[in-house]
This record gives sequence, structure tokens and C-alpha cells, in this order.
Amino acid sequence: MLKKFRFIAVFLALVTLLALFGGCQETTTTGKIKVMTGTSLVADIAEQVGGNHVDVVNLVPPSQHPGNFDFKPDDIQKLSTAKLFLLQGLPGETYVDKLVSAANNPNLTVVKSSVSGNWMIPSIQSSAVDFVLNALIQADPGTTASYQAAAVKYQQAIADKGIALEGKLVAANVGGIKVIASSRQADFLQWAGFQVIATFDSAASLTPQATKDLVDKGKAAGVKLVVNNLQDGEDAGKGIAGSLGAKNVNLSNFPGGFPNTATWAQAVDYNVNLLLSAIK
Repeated sequence: MLKKFRFIAVFLALVTLLALFGGCQETTTTGKIKVMTGTSLVADIAEQVGGNHVDVVNLVPPSQHPGNFDFKPDDIQKLSTAKLFLLQGLPGETYVDKLVSAANNPNLTVVKSSVSGNWMIPSIQSSAVDFVLNALIQADPGTTASYQAAAVKYQQAIADKGIALEGKLVAANVGGIKVIASSRQADFLQWAGFQVIATFDSAASLTPQATKDLVDKGKAAGVKLVVNNLQDGEDAGKGIAGSLGAKNVNLSNFPGGFPNTATWAQAVDYNVNLLLSAIK
């Protein structure tokens, strides 16, 4: 009887070990890749392309300019367990080297994009998809086919969205509307068809003399719209707009800057609708 109980005990122990081993194998082969991103623009693309194969954690809040970001101990901990750190490649991402050093993660791969321009513009957003796709394939070559299929699907959605928005902008006849804008929104406005006659940087750059010069240019050109960059501070150009009797609009350069704009598609829709509402 004792031998029988011993046999049963050993058998159950083996079954338990096999179950644990099998569980570890499943976790290892099907576990998601942890991807940290520097902006919500990169995060959205990583989620669109990576799907169920990635766990994306964004670093810089979408309402904040990356140049004003200071990382916290919690950010160091997050990066210490990540496999990929995808960066948009913005000049303001000066915190990166110190953060990576502090995370001390030998398994981390840092990849910085060389895609220049405003990623809210559909064609540039599409180029950024290729950047994220290549980074994911390098990190996880076994899932290449899935990443490629998702990227093709998303790029088609981007193209469709761009065509739809361009149609709305052309129908609104925005081509004759002259604008003074944040330098970080100028490219997007030119893509949309507006005439950008002058730009400004952050609110801090708008000295009395700089403001006067912009107002003079605006009056001479008949400017009817002043556009700010949300991440540089709301209503930076509000005083200029007031002096010109022009509409004042804040646009976001990142998904999530406004409520219910978590994706690029939602954010670009929101921006265009803000512009169209302002010129009605």
C-alpha cells in the first residue's frame, strides 16, 4: 500500500512539473513584445502594426511637448523591462540618453526614426509606418508576415483618410485663406491647402516686437486665421488673432492631445474639423 501511495505521489509530482513546463513554454513563445514609445504618434502606429503581438507603453503625455519632458523613476522602471524603445526622432528628445542609461537594460534596442516632417500629414504618417514595421521585424522576425499584413492594411486606411480629408478641404475652398501659424503646424496647414504667410515658435518667442511684426504682416495680407500648436501652450497666438480680428485655433500634433482622439485617424479628423469650423 505504501509503495502504491509513493507511486501516486511521484506521478502527481511529474504531472505538475510537466504542466508548469508547458505553461512556461507557452508564455515564452506567445508572450508580447514590450515596446516603449517616445510619442503617442509612434505608439499608435506600433499598436496598429503590432496588434496582439506587442504591449505598447507611451512615455511623453500627448498634450506635452517632448522637449519639456522630464522622466520619473516609474519611467526608468518601465524602460528597464522593455525590448524596444521607438523614438520619433524629434530635436526635443534630449532626455533619451539619460533615461536609457538609468534603465540599464542590456536587452533594450533603441531605434530612432529618420522620418522628417509633420507626422499628422497622411503621406508622412504612411512613411512612419515603414519605420515602425522594420523595427518590429528586426525585434521579432518570427512574426514578420503578421506585421507586414497589418502595415499594408493600415497604410491603405491612411491613404483613404487622406483622400477623404482632402476632399472636404477642397470643397471648403481653403486655398484662398491666409494664415499665421505656429511653426510646428505650418507644414500641416500647407498640406491642407491654406496659405501660411508667417510663423511663430512658442509663446515665449512672441516678444512685443515679434508680435507687432506678425500683426503688421497679417494686416497687410488680410489674415483671417491664427493657428497655434497645442503642445506649445494653448492660445499662444491669441493676442495676434485679437489684433487682426481673426479666428484663433489650437491644433494638436499628437493623438490624444484632445479628448476622444487616441488614434492618428481621430486626431487628424479633429484637427481638420476645427479648421473647417473656424472658417465657416
